Amino acid sequence: MNLTTRIAVIGVGNEFRHDDGVGWAVVGRLAERAKERPLPSGTALLVCDGDPARLIALWEDAELAIVVDAAQAHPRHPGRLHRLKLDGGRLSQTGSATSSHGLGLGEAVELARELDRLPGQLVVYAIEGANSSLGTGLSASVAVVVEPLTERIAEEIALHVGSAGSR
Repeated sequence: MNLTTRIAVIGVGNEFRHDDGVGWAVVGRLAERAKERPLPSGTALLVCDGDPARLIALWEDAELAIVVDAAQAHPRHPGRLHRLKLDGGRLSQTGSATSSHGLGLGEAVELARELDRLPGQLVVYAIEGANSSLGTGLSASVAVVVEPLTERIAEEIALHVGSAGSR
């Protein structure tokens, strides 16, 4: 990321593992949407495989970082959306969703904290997946979340820009 990036939207996952590609799908949909309704200047749409060092490098200078990732939860509810926010230095969440990657997002946050490389604000959208086997395409229960989440993220970005302008 460069110094002009104020807002980073990062899709985490692997588009070749079905629902694990939901973060990439949301970022792709945001890019399509931006052709007709541009995002604010300084907004970067990025993808990452979940490696903590790469993730930290993508968000470290951002005022706002929004991360979209697939999640696993027990019991399972494919398509259920969780919103987590860095609050008081810790990720606050409801439910028991965890990243679908070996090293969880919580560990990346803790590493970034130790290295003083957290973004100004961090919001995570975690979508419970149904299928993370090899292959492309999202399951129906996850695919239906992409469009409404895309709109929700665009609204969150607009609110952030609006509140930053009133400071």
